[in-house]
Amino acid sequence: MDSLTGEGGSAILVKELYQAYDNVRRAYGRGKKGIMIDGNKVLFSGMQATGNLTLGNYLGALKNWVTLCDEYQCFYSVVDLHSITIRQDPAELRRRARNLLTLYIAAGIDPEKNCLYYQSHVSGHTELSWILNCFTYMGELNRMTQFKDKSAKHADNINAGLFTYPVLMAADILLYQSDVVPVGKDQLQHLEITRDIAQRFNAIYGDVFTIPEPYVGKTGASIKSLQNPEKKMSKSDENPNASIYLMDDPGTIIRKFKRAVTDSEACVRYSEEQPGIRNLIDIYSACTGKTPEETEKEFDGKGYGDFKMAVGEAVVGVLKPLQDRYEELSKNKDYIDKVIKDNAEKANYYAAKTLRKVQKKVGFPERIR
Repeated sequence: MDSLTGEGGSAILVKELYQAYDNVRRAYGRGKKGIMIDGNKVLFSGMQATGNLTLGNYLGALKNWVTLCDEYQCFYSVVDLHSITIRQDPAELRRRARNLLTLYIAAGIDPEKNCLYYQSHVSGHTELSWILNCFTYMGELNRMTQFKDKSAKHADNINAGLFTYPVLMAADILLYQSDVVPVGKDQLQHLEITRDIAQRFNAIYGDVFTIPEPYVGKTGASIKSLQNPEKKMSKSDENPNASIYLMDDPGTIIRKFKRAVTDSEACVRYSEEQPGIRNLIDIYSACTGKTPEETEKEFDGKGYGDFKMAVGEAVVGVLKPLQDRYEELSKNKDYIDKVIKDNAEKANYYAAKTLRKVQKKVGFPERIR
């Protein structure tokens, strides 16, 4: 998992995906009524501190996170615990974690209105994960497709953490009594098992956990690889020309778009038969606010060279303010340190509420305070 929304995936559940949850709700019921923080429901999401974030991560998820605090109390985690299922260089992991949290703020996510924190700074994630492991069946974990996929990619390091990864993800969500979780299609299975574990626990001990629902709201752009428009843009793609990274300089961005795969039609048309051009139109529309139809009209009669240049310039225009803000924040160590400290305290406060209740329910002795 690179993010709960998936790499470059839409934060929106398509109609048929949401229908699947209707079936689950009818079978199990809603469960515990969610807590309200300052009158708002709770939303949880996060991204791994591995690799460099791409344009797909930004347009598909991060950009939309900015305004969600108007409707929800949002917890956005840098999920560094998940990152170590694959071997990491310690110094590099710390650097990437700080960079990612800084990017959250640079993208416009207000750390006063939202909770931006390192997963590893809230011990409740691992404590709750162990308890939930005891309510999760081996057969459920064996069916998780992401374990199979990552095991194939990292055959030399198939560890228990990778196998129980979905349980830690369930703990991430349930720890804050999350009402909603933005998920892409590739993360649907993880939300399903989270709901199953919570329902199972509630059936034994009463209404302890809020049963999370998929977030349904504003559509995020689904950005594809520039070299293979049949797959998502990914920060782990081995082809450096396939992805636009958020910190790419203008020259690099323009060069990558010039090399983007298109076709021989020589017509800027939003068509399933032209996946490369369709992807470029999606990117252009997301950056300019224009519809695909307006984009088609704008470039009617123009060649792919002109269109690719325009897309590249639009992306540069969107990323430049973010890059400038990121550079400014990176120089302000005291401010970032304070954000990390204050938000860890905030996250721990809410996590402790859930954890104390869970510990009491399963029979752990109360601490003498």
